[in-house]
Amino acid sequence: MAFLKATWMTISITVISLVFAMIIGVIFAGFKISSIKLLNRVADIYIGLIRGTPLIVQIMFLYYGIANLVTLDSFTAGALALSIHTGAYIAEIFRGAVQSIDRGQMEAARSLGMPLPLAMRRIIFPQAFKRSIPPLANQFIISLKDSSLVAYISVTDLFNTALTVQGENYMPFETYFVVGFYYLIIVLIFTWLANRVERKLDVSKPKEAAVA
Repeated sequence: MAFLKATWMTISITVISLVFAMIIGVIFAGFKISSIKLLNRVADIYIGLIRGTPLIVQIMFLYYGIANLVTLDSFTAGALALSIHTGAYIAEIFRGAVQSIDRGQMEAARSLGMPLPLAMRRIIFPQAFKRSIPPLANQFIISLKDSSLVAYISVTDLFNTALTVQGENYMPFETYFVVGFYYLIIVLIFTWLANRVERKLDVSKPKEAAVA
């Protein structure tokens, strides 16, 4: 029963952090491909800072480091750290997907009088999203496994529960084998869902959107 409750906590903090990470990723991907140099610089600093420091340090900073400024509960600090961390990688995934679309499509759309925001929304983004699904699925799985680090700020996730249980039963092999099995099942479910989305959107055979 303890592991079932912990599984729900792991899934909850992962899903919540991924939702906010997607929002962060879209925003900073937009900054990266913007023609405004200041926005480019802001995105470079954010992505460089996040990718250049360990996630555990970011978690500890948000939970302990800013305690004098604002106090966050362990779940909020963990979810926020995961969101900010994953958002940097998602921003790069979206940037690469957008920039992989043939420039001719944007030029054709603009030549037909389509405003830039509308061209991005109707022509570029749908194709970029399809192309980004495989790396996004991989990043989601990485984030799920990275969520185990919130155990060190007392979030009662799967890994935290495993630490508690093995401290009580003195059976680390059996305990970590069980928790590893739980993580494997969740990853397999995530993978199955990602494969369903890929097949539904026919990601393996991307079709270029027609400009009409």
